[in-house]
Amino acid sequence: MKKLIALILTTLLVLSCLTACSSGKTLADIEKAGKLTVATSPDFPPFEYLDENSAVVGIEIDILTLVCEELGVELDIQQMDFDSVLPGVQTGKYDLGASGISVTPDREENTLFTVPYCMAAQAIVVLKDSAITCKADLDGKIVAVQTGTTAEEFCMGAGYDVNAYTANTDAQQALLSGKVDAWVIDDLTAADMVKLYNAENGETLVVLSEAMTSEPYAFAFMKGSEDLAEPINEVLKKLLDDGTIADIFAKYEAPYTAPNAG
Repeated sequence: MKKLIALILTTLLVLSCLTACSSGKTLADIEKAGKLTVATSPDFPPFEYLDENSAVVGIEIDILTLVCEELGVELDIQQMDFDSVLPGVQTGKYDLGASGISVTPDREENTLFTVPYCMAAQAIVVLKDSAITCKADLDGKIVAVQTGTTAEEFCMGAGYDVNAYTANTDAQQALLSGKVDAWVIDDLTAADMVKLYNAENGETLVVLSEAMTSEPYAFAFMKGSEDLAEPINEVLKKLLDDGTIADIFAKYEAPYTAPNAG
C-alpha cells in the first residue's frame, strides 16, 4: 500500500512538473525574479561579443537592455555555445534566447519568437584569389559552418560537404588553414570578423557579393510564453518605429535592413 501511495505521489509530482514546464514563461515570473535571464553565445559580432573587459556587448545586448528598462527588471546574461541556446530556452532554463537567431518554420515548431527586429542574410567567405566566386561554385567543395545555425541547416540541405564547428572563430580558422574551401555565416558577422582579421593580417579573406539566404532575426522563448513575449513585442515595435534599433545598428557601424523591407 505504501509503495502504491509513493508511486501515485511520484506520478502526480511528475505531472505537476510537466504542466508547469509546459506553461511557458510569464511577465509575472520575470518581475518576481527581478531579472530577464538571457541565453547567448557571445562569438557573433556585432550582435554579441566580448569586449576588452570580457563583458558581453553588441546590438542585441543594447536592444535587450532597453527592453529590460521598460519592464523594470535587470538583464542577466548567461554565456554558452550557440547549439545550447535554443534547447535551454525551450526547456525553460532561460527566459529568452538572443544569439542572432533566425526564424524558420522548423524552429517555430518548438520555439516562440518575438516580432523580427531585422533582416539578415547568410554570406559566403573565401580566401583571396579563391576559385569560388558565387554560390554555384560551392558544389563539390567543403564548407565550414557553426553548429546549430541556419547556415548549417541550409548547407546540409543543399547537399554541400559540411564541416560544423562549435564557434565561428573555429570555422574561420578552418578556412584559413585550408581544411575547408569556404565559410558560410551571417553577413553582418562575416563583414565584422573579416574586417578585423584583414586589418591585422592583410587582405586575406573575402566576403562574396552573392548571399546564400535572407532571413528574419528575432528573440526566442519557450513555447507557451505569450504572456512574456507580448510586452516585449510592444517594446520592440516601439524601438522599431522610432528608429532606435536602426540607431543601434549605426552605433556598431552595421548596415540595417528593417523586417518590413524584406
